[in-house]
Amino acid sequence: MKNTPHTNEELMSSCHETSLCGSPYYLIYGSRIPFYLRYLRILFGLLLLLIMSCGNDDDVLHVEDSKIGETTLSPQSSLAKMNISVEPSALANLTKKTYVNAQLSIGQWKEYDNLVSPIEIRGRGNSTWGFPKKPFQFRFPDKVEVLGLPKDKKWILLANYTDKSMLRIELGFLFGQRSLLEWTPENKFVDLYFNEDFHGTYQVVQKVEESNNRVDIGEDGYLLEIDQMSGLSSDDVYVRTERNLYNIKEPELQVDSEAYTYIQNYLSQMEEAIWSEDFLDPELGYQKHLDIDSMVDWYLINEISRNTDSKFFTSVFLHKKRGEKIKMGPLWDFDLAFGNVDYNDNHMTDGFFLKNEGWMVRLFEDPVFVERAKERFLHFYEYKDDLKNIVRMRAMSLHESQIRNYEKWGTLGRYVWPNYVYFDTYEEEVDYLVDWVDDRFEWLKGAFEEL
Repeated sequence: MKNTPHTNEELMSSCHETSLCGSPYYLIYGSRIPFYLRYLRILFGLLLLLIMSCGNDDDVLHVEDSKIGETTLSPQSSLAKMNISVEPSALANLTKKTYVNAQLSIGQWKEYDNLVSPIEIRGRGNSTWGFPKKPFQFRFPDKVEVLGLPKDKKWILLANYTDKSMLRIELGFLFGQRSLLEWTPENKFVDLYFNEDFHGTYQVVQKVEESNNRVDIGEDGYLLEIDQMSGLSSDDVYVRTERNLYNIKEPELQVDSEAYTYIQNYLSQMEEAIWSEDFLDPELGYQKHLDIDSMVDWYLINEISRNTDSKFFTSVFLHKKRGEKIKMGPLWDFDLAFGNVDYNDNHMTDGFFLKNEGWMVRLFEDPVFVERAKERFLHFYEYKDDLKNIVRMRAMSLHESQIRNYEKWGTLGRYVWPNYVYFDTYEEEVDYLVDWVDDRFEWLKGAFEEL
């Protein structure tokens, strides 16, 4: 264990009062166990996984027989095997701007049939593209269902390089699925191979885009992202107000077109209403422009997680249908959240993180917004133990894959920007995440009661 505020005595001294204590999940992934049991936990875990394979719930791991050429299971892994065949020279020179031709194959896995299809693939991401284990985007010629996820053309492969639990984005999405946000990306973990060479544990995620199965903006709506100039490409069209830059993700627009002028004026009017003397007026204030239910849940999820990007910096998505208010979402980017950041005090479990930033400063002056936030926080608090249990089960499903992943990339036990702490084992990384969430919830519970 390295660069951690916990001592061995502290780790072994107590057991949090959750449904996991004393359970098989806790014995395998809890760090508060005697040293001699660490050598038995993997054997016990494998036995438990075999027992669990009889179930059908997606949150429960299934272990299936492996047949060469017919399965997507990697050797001794429970994840689907996704192989992408691509010219080695094209792979070595892959960029974020240009797609290259490739062939994707996923064999039969659980109840899902084989999938073999031509694709195009390119790199993606901002800071994440600079890591050795890189994220990708790929697209099919037509809409395709991937591992039970709804049909569409474009898909994301997230690397989770800096998040050594590889579960923070998954956890953020779990919050979203229990919220009033209209849509949250679905995802599956896979063992990714390039030309039959193992490349790591990856997360297949639905792309944030306009689609019947994704962000529904109607015939003439908008999908927007608060972003920075440094994150834009040369062909991006954006609106700059006094306080924010809004990248227009959908639809494709020309500057000074009628549709552009409409959303430019709407965003300016919304911000003016937020900061106006009449901002509490239901007819003249911010509620005329901004949907309060989605705003409250978006705020709470990012406050609980202390999501770095949520400070109206980047990856803050909004959408709007014609004739309706701006709604927050969908969620994205939680790799720099849940205690995984060593700057701006993001590692702390106490203290408000987002309440005094951007629009939130003003919205917390509205008693209606404050009461709604307090009510909805209790809604999420009720799911606290369920969320922690699911994280533990997800970690179990990644057990064999993460071993191979870290053998390849070698990041366990060493600092990777911007880790606040780093540990020698995957189990300790998961423990830290779960304990951090528990502590964060408890501090916020007391804080919201005092508002």
